[in-house]
Amino acid sequence: MIGSPYPMVFEIPTTTLSPMITLRPLRQEDVPAIKSWPPYPREFGMLDYSLRDGGWLDEYGGRTGTEILIAEDGNGMIGFALLAKKDASSAEFRIALHPLRLGQGLGRTVALRVLARGFSATGCDTIVLIVRKNNPRAERLYESLRFRPCGECMELVNGENVPFLKMEINRKTFEGVIKP
Repeated sequence: MIGSPYPMVFEIPTTTLSPMITLRPLRQEDVPAIKSWPPYPREFGMLDYSLRDGGWLDEYGGRTGTEILIAEDGNGMIGFALLAKKDASSAEFRIALHPLRLGQGLGRTVALRVLARGFSATGCDTIVLIVRKNNPRAERLYESLRFRPCGECMELVNGENVPFLKMEINRKTFEGVIKP
């Protein structure tokens, strides 16, 4: 991808992507900008904590082995994602889009770019995520990218136990996703 600071081993055909989106590392000035984004619509309100004080930027920022990546298009920041190394061959993946950019097909493109980064530069063989069981839209997105369920868990979020579905994708499966 031209203009990206990250080398890509995986080339993603432009026919599988919505408008040109690039990734760059999080800058310190991005943090207050993200934390001041408007709240998510009611349907996604349970995810709003990820943008706020104590959310993902605070939880993962500065954690060894974690990259926080800003997704941008020609109009600025559209979201952010993180890749947190779990061990030498796997990483956890999370994504948050700007609340005003939901429903535009950008989640798929950002996810593909971040997964390509994870499987290229970080050398991961497996990328895992957790998705709330009450978020069928996100689950469908990850299934369309060929993540597969690999278990369930409960996580404490804002003082509440929340049920999650664990999903994963491996390098070989991802290669099949991006082939035209």
